Amino acid sequence: MNILQAIVLGAVQGITEFLPVSSSAHLFIVPRLLGWHYAGLGFDVALHWGTLIALLISFGSTWIALARDAFSSDPELRREARKTWSKLIVASVPAVVVGLLLRHAAETWLRFLPLQAIMLVVFGFLLWWVDRVRPQREAVAIPGWGSCLAMGAAQALALVPGVSRSGVTITAGRARGENRVSAARFSFLLATPITMGAGLVELKNIEPTLSPLIITVGVATSAIVGWLAIGGLLRWLGRAGFASFFVYRVVVAAVIVAHLWVHSHDSVRPLAARQLVGEVTVQPIAQREPRAMQPRLDRSNRQVQHLGDLGVR
Repeated sequence: MNILQAIVLGAVQGITEFLPVSSSAHLFIVPRLLGWHYAGLGFDVALHWGTLIALLISFGSTWIALARDAFSSDPELRREARKTWSKLIVASVPAVVVGLLLRHAAETWLRFLPLQAIMLVVFGFLLWWVDRVRPQREAVAIPGWGSCLAMGAAQALALVPGVSRSGVTITAGRARGENRVSAARFSFLLATPITMGAGLVELKNIEPTLSPLIITVGVATSAIVGWLAIGGLLRWLGRAGFASFFVYRVVVAAVIVAHLWVHSHDSVRPLAARQLVGEVTVQPIAQREPRAMQPRLDRSNRQVQHLGDLGVR
């Protein structure tokens, strides 16, 4: 991997982590489409450290206030802050449990490209449809227990590339009637502990061939672009819905299908040609002089082989 590739993938991570379009799918698909070597799940998680930095910059004041108020002398502030901490902790449990149980699957068969294409379309449609039919409540700083639990449970589905962590959690929040901006803000707060935990667990899986410079460039790009994406999405959701994101996800799914179709045909043609050449070149020799090649010596000159021993009569 070179610096340009690290910048591109860092930008992809920064944009797609917070927009409801699935960052994990894009980090797997983009290298495939561009013909690059996939750096592995470890590098993907390293890029998540960049978006974690973006989250801490964007919501740093919120986290500081929660930490301060949890020990405030004001009982009301202390109670609300501790309730918020409880919501964040409990809502993070499903994703942690599922992530530990299905960690191997997330690195192997869950990255099956046709599955990712299906998930992009299905969960993109759900996001658009739920937002379209469900009325919004007034915006709140932190949703109620029901919405927080629903969003936490939905976050576990983001283990499958193509689902989108931000997309599925916002969908769950909107299904509960939460305001778009309120659901997005809590989704971003919920992303902070799970991203940090995943980063610590997967840090050891970064390929040793990746230089520290490459990782630093990717993380820095992810942080800058992610910070811009957070502000942009919150402003967008204040005045618009998710139709454009659904359309984009369908387009990406179509690109995946086209890529698979082209490459499946490319792999079939050479195989068919090799089979045809094998039939044309071997069959006349066997028919013309069936005994001429019967005695032959193997490459290591260890023993004589006979075509008769192979069933040729």
